[in-house]
Amino acid sequence: MKKFIAVILILCAVLTYKFYHPAKTRVLRIGMECDYAPNNWEEKRETDSNMPIANHPGFYAEGYDLQIAKHIAEDLDAKLEVKKIAWNDLIRALNDGEIDAIFSGMLDTSTRKDSALFSVPYDVVKTEYTVVINTASKYANAKTLNDFSGAKFIAQAHTNLDNAIDAIPGVIHMTPVNTVSEMLNAVVTGTADGTVINLDTGRSYEASHSNLKVIRFHERSNFLHDFNGICAGVRRGDNKLLNEINDSISRLSKHDRQLIMDSVISRLWRNL
Repeated sequence: MKKFIAVILILCAVLTYKFYHPAKTRVLRIGMECDYAPNNWEEKRETDSNMPIANHPGFYAEGYDLQIAKHIAEDLDAKLEVKKIAWNDLIRALNDGEIDAIFSGMLDTSTRKDSALFSVPYDVVKTEYTVVINTASKYANAKTLNDFSGAKFIAQAHTNLDNAIDAIPGVIHMTPVNTVSEMLNAVVTGTADGTVINLDTGRSYEASHSNLKVIRFHERSNFLHDFNGICAGVRRGDNKLLNEINDSISRLSKHDRQLIMDSVISRLWRNL
C-alpha cells in the first residue's frame, strides 16, 4: 500500500511539473556558417555548451554567435534550432523562410541592409579590421598597409573581408575562395601571403597557428567601414522579432559579453 501511495505521489509530482512548466512551443530557427571561430564552428562531440545542428546529424554548433542566440532564445522562451548554412546562402535561406534569423558573425553592411533587417551589434568590442600574415612571408614585418605592395592576399567570397583587400595599395588580390577554412589554409600553407580579418578572429588564428601573425598597426589602417558591427539578421518586415532580439541584446552588458567570449575562446583552445 505504501509503495502504491508513493507511486501515486510521484505521478502527481510529474504531472504538476508539466502543468506549471509546459514544453516550449515557440521555435527560433537560426542559421550560421559553423566555420568562423571564435564566432561559430562545429564539433563532433556533444558538450554542455554546444547544440546539435539540425541539418547536419552527428555535429554540434559552438561559438560566440551560438551563445548569444541561446541567451536570446531563453529570453523569448523559445526552443533554439540551429542550421548549418553556407555563408553565401544565409540571406537567401532567411528570406525563403528556412530560418528566422542569422547569427553568423555577420556585419550590417549597407549592401546587406537592402536584403534584411539587422539588430543592434552584439560583438564584444567594435569590429576593426587587421591583417593576418604567414610568418614565413617577406611581408611579416610590415608596419603599414603600404608595406604590403606586391603581397598576395586572399579572402572568402561575398564578404566584406574580400572587399577590404582593395584598400591595400599595390596588393595582388587573389581569386576569393568559398569558405573561411580554405582562406585560412591558403595563408597557413603560404599559397597566399595574408588575408584581412577582424581583430578578435585574427587573435584566435594567431594563437592556434604558429606560422600566423596578426599585424598590429600603430596608426589607423585605413580600412573603411560601412557597418556598425556584428549583428543578427532577420527578414524585412519581421519587426516584432527584431525588437525582441534588440531588447534581449540590450540586457547583456559589455562585461557580460566579454565573459561569454572569454569562455568560448577557452573552450576553442582546449579543442585545438
